[in-house]
Amino acid sequence: MHGRAVNGSQLGKDYIQLKSLLQPIRIYSRASLYGPNIGRPRKNVIALLDGFMKVAGSTVDAVTWQHCYIDGRVVKVMDFLKTRLLDTLSDQIRKIQKVVNTYTPGKKIWLEGVVTTSAGGTNNLSDSYAAGFLWLNTLGMLANQGIDVVIRHSFFDHGYNHLVDQHFNPLPDYWLSLLYKRLIGPKVLAVHVAGLQRKPRPGRVIRDKLRIYAHCTNHHNHNYVRGSITLFIINLHRSRKKIKLAGTLRDKLVHQYLLQPYGQEGLKSKSVQLNGQPLVMVDDGTLPELKPRPLRAGRTLVIPPVTMGFYVVKNVNALACRYR
Repeated sequence: MHGRAVNGSQLGKDYIQLKSLLQPIRIYSRASLYGPNIGRPRKNVIALLDGFMKVAGSTVDAVTWQHCYIDGRVVKVMDFLKTRLLDTLSDQIRKIQKVVNTYTPGKKIWLEGVVTTSAGGTNNLSDSYAAGFLWLNTLGMLANQGIDVVIRHSFFDHGYNHLVDQHFNPLPDYWLSLLYKRLIGPKVLAVHVAGLQRKPRPGRVIRDKLRIYAHCTNHHNHNYVRGSITLFIINLHRSRKKIKLAGTLRDKLVHQYLLQPYGQEGLKSKSVQLNGQPLVMVDDGTLPELKPRPLRAGRTLVIPPVTMGFYVVKNVNALACRYR
């Protein structure tokens, strides 16, 4: 069927027909339906989405699309540090939201699939530490713009966009995802930075090369009480950056989870270290303990060049984070 064209209206009618076929079957009567799983929202794709939403917007439980950042055949390691590339996702979200909200305001939008590079990924690049900048920024930007579900392509596959290698050893994005799931709760917080001269565009929290996102800490993590806050920070600068917490955050103990590449490959490394200690599986079925580095209250956060990390501000008792 590859190469067959179906316009948005026809695809919408097909979804309605599919829903009608599923409903009489007991095990599928309450099944959720997602679509149309479009690609990059260029002009013709937006036209397809528009036709689909007009006909079947109320039929799907969430509108889905996929995003690929860069052509895997020509990518270089420095491409992963380009702020222009990181910001392409934000523009796509706004285009899709505009169409969806025209027909079904408030309808959930999911990023059904995301890869850093196309053509199955790029060995020693899309499976390296460098790719984590795109992945972590994707998670922060999506949450900031109201997208609460993202599906990663893939966990294990023949290409180079996966989370574990062919021997099931975790790759850098696996450790990044694990920390994110353990530390980050679903509630997004605003970040305000003293001295910011211009109003940032969505997804640009401080400046192009230094990005800070903030969430309530995952309340299922029993190491932290409700009311704690987790920052995750991306520093694309070639120099270290210092961040001083202010207000109610100023005198609180902070737990640092700093991820850096491990080994001689630098940004192209497939191994990472957490606070200076390499992360490796204890055995085939046992993850290592992810130990934070405690920072004394009031200490300035020092973010090394071209790194990313998580910072849990403990016992803040933030009102927004005390309740679900």
